Amino acid sequence: MKITIALLLLLVFGATEAAAQVPSLQSLVPPGDGTASGRIIQLVAVITVLSVAPGLLIMVTCFTRFVIALSFLRAGLGLQTTPANLILISLALFMTFYVMGPTFDRAWQSGLQPLMENKISEQEAYTQISAPFKAFMRANVREKDLKLFESLAGESLQTKQGSTDVDFRIIIPAFMISELRRGFEIGFLIVLPFLVIDMIVATLTMSMGMMMLPPTVISLPFKVLFFVLIDGWNLLIGGLIRSFA
Repeated sequence: MKITIALLLLLVFGATEAAAQVPSLQSLVPPGDGTASGRIIQLVAVITVLSVAPGLLIMVTCFTRFVIALSFLRAGLGLQTTPANLILISLALFMTFYVMGPTFDRAWQSGLQPLMENKISEQEAYTQISAPFKAFMRANVREKDLKLFESLAGESLQTKQGSTDVDFRIIIPAFMISELRRGFEIGFLIVLPFLVIDMIVATLTMSMGMMMLPPTVISLPFKVLFFVLIDGWNLLIGGLIRSFA
């Protein structure tokens, strides 16, 4: 009985001491101007941005065009799982880093590094970091797509006359549509020679009376051989990288 009472007292006093040591809400908030609720909202916004970082990578970089072109290549060759999705995505990712390298460097030097050194505020850092990405998208977006979203947007999002600064809510969807269109254009040029090979093989098999034999079974090695002989990977990757301004 004494042992039970001692344990209960220990639990009560231990819980009281632990509650006294719980940090206050104010101590969890980084020092700075503004109320605790305002700083918490900023922290939630930062965490949200970090959680959608992969999506942002797709939206504001050249990743979309690369993935679409490589997917068309695999479909044109008639290969279902070769190269694997992991290989295609990894290749597209490193090609994206290669093309976007100067943009990443400018964003780091003008915005992120000064912010880490406490030389500029968060708002100024956002402006400096986003400027290189806006410039990249502005150089590669179709004017027709940009004007479409400008016409659909309200007056508050309209680009001012003579201004080069475009709101993210306008330029990101316009840039993505432009990338999808160019990706499909490149995909058509990739698939076209393989389609010709398929048609030639299908005509030959039909003329020889081999109607039950799928033409794709015979054309597959010829398409792979054709792609290897013309050094297709070199031509495709070089063309994709040079397609960006």
